[in-house]
Amino acid sequence: MSVTTTTHVNFRGSAREALDFYQSVFGGHTVAVTYKDAGNVQDESEADWVMWGQVVADNGFHVMAYDVPSAMPYEQGANPFFVSVRGEDADEISTLWRRLADGSNVLRPLEPAAWAPLYGMLTDRFGVTWVLDVTAPYNG
Repeated sequence: MSVTTTTHVNFRGSAREALDFYQSVFGGHTVAVTYKDAGNVQDESEADWVMWGQVVADNGFHVMAYDVPSAMPYEQGANPFFVSVRGEDADEISTLWRRLADGSNVLRPLEPAAWAPLYGMLTDRFGVTWVLDVTAPYNG
């Protein structure tokens, strides 16, 4: 079993542009799932925004990104990133979640989501926001 950590940067409407730029710099492959792709549109003007995206390169570079919906607070520079912990084993991710959640503010419980078998988000007692999920191929 193994998990990986990845920087997960947050934008408001420019995640796709940022991912394309990072791919042009570091190479690799870009994947971007929009709110529309995932069936999670809350504001029609944001349907084509990136709900989940990443660039992965053979040289080890990996960054994830998304567009914070307007219904959520966002101040560029104040909440610019999350730490994403991903793994294939639900038991392992659940165990890590329980440990990390102690004393944390749970923003979204670890539970099934349309885009992952398990997904959760919390802010720990040090102010760091973590996203934990069980990886699965996107079937959109």
